[in-house]
Amino acid sequence: QVQLVESGGGLVQAGGSLRLSCAASGISFSIYAMAWYRQAPGKQRELVASITSGGTTTYTDSVKGRFTISKDNAKNMVHLEMNSLKPEDTAVYYCNRKYYAGYWGQGTQVTVSS
Repeated sequence: QVQLVESGGGLVQAGGSLRLSCAASGISFSIYAMAWYRQAPGKQRELVASITSGGTTTYTDSVKGRFTISKDNAKNMVHLEMNSLKPEDTAVYYCNRKYYAGYWGQGTQVTVSS
């Protein structure tokens, strides 16, 4: 069964950095593209970054140049390195498959203060 456990969130000042981690079980990284999503209060969940089984990455325009998605196939982990954080990055961050993402974990809260 799919299990997704996000960690690494917290309270950080604008301009700071955080590294989010996702422990994923029941998902084969050699088959599925993985992704990070976020949902801010009053807003829809949005795709932030993705990485294919082959390592190709994509990012939403608002985080390009600041965020980096990576994965460790051996450990079944997905990471999101976030730099130059802005208050508008405040949200609950989730990891999941980019496609067929029917199950969601608890997410990890990222709060960026001015």
